[in-house]
Amino acid sequence: MWKIGQRGVPYFQRLIAAPFTTLRSLPTSLVETGQNRVIDASLTLIRERAKLKGELVRLIGGAKATTALLGVPLGHNSSFLEGPALAPTHVREAIWCGSTNSTTEEGKELKDPRVLSDVGDIPVQEIREMGVDDDRLMNVVSESVKLVMEEEPLRPLVIGGDHSISYPVVRAVSEKLGGPVDILHLDAHPDIYDRFEGNYYSHASSFARIMEGGYARRLLQVGIRSINKEGREQGKRFGVEQYEMRTFSKDRQMLENLKLGEGVKGVYISIDVDCLDPGFAHGVSHFEPGGLSFRDVLNILHNLQGDLVGADVVGYNPQRDTADDMTAMVAAKFVRELAAKMSK
Repeated sequence: MWKIGQRGVPYFQRLIAAPFTTLRSLPTSLVETGQNRVIDASLTLIRERAKLKGELVRLIGGAKATTALLGVPLGHNSSFLEGPALAPTHVREAIWCGSTNSTTEEGKELKDPRVLSDVGDIPVQEIREMGVDDDRLMNVVSESVKLVMEEEPLRPLVIGGDHSISYPVVRAVSEKLGGPVDILHLDAHPDIYDRFEGNYYSHASSFARIMEGGYARRLLQVGIRSINKEGREQGKRFGVEQYEMRTFSKDRQMLENLKLGEGVKGVYISIDVDCLDPGFAHGVSHFEPGGLSFRDVLNILHNLQGDLVGADVVGYNPQRDTADDMTAMVAAKFVRELAAKMSK
């Protein structure tokens, strides 16, 4: 993975494109059989890992909710750079980096499997190499999340990947719990275009899909500072609460005292690393000055009242990071603090 990251996403794309050429020369029935087998194997992989982690947590006992990491190394729905596909490995390495200890700011011990377990990555590259389209790929993401949730008390914390993954993840959480959730979305962009550049699954359209599907009652978007007319019109269409950075000083007190999830199935948090000012997070695809500080985000997370039933951290691009992977540590800290918030 690291060698691919060094050579760049164009090299990564060529690796994926080569099997497509071969697949086109094969009988359709044979290709479909191969696709089905790869999808079944991928779901089996996640199912068995989730069972293993769930059994361990239940054996130890005492956990009402345990954070389960699930990686989705998907970047092809990004409109600019596809480096986020390489992120999960880097984030995991940073979570366990020896430069810091394994205790979160709120005092939870990450080495306790009742606080944080890991069910691995969905093998997105292998699925795409078989020519599986995005409709089926997004279904694989949703089904994988549901498999994790079937193993009580596991709750999904997904590492992306670009922001297109939030749609299938939120869809799965909502469907599995039997109703909508409240969403706190931290991002420089609202990601609510109808179909950005014609792509139904674009990273810039994920929250339009979520709201269309009725998977969220409330959607609060915080950190916004790159929004156009369509973004505001779509926000009004779906009743989104958009908090732009230009008014953050006025909104800060309210945002640091949020109470969400009452009357619905819980709270879902989606963090795009570019919600932060680039001075705090260089390793993102879209540099948008004037963003949140890291402490701004943690204050919002730590003070939030509500039952956290799922979360994702997306948008980290290792190919834009500093040589020492500083932004990987930032993304990892988000994961660590979300894990502490979710587990109980």
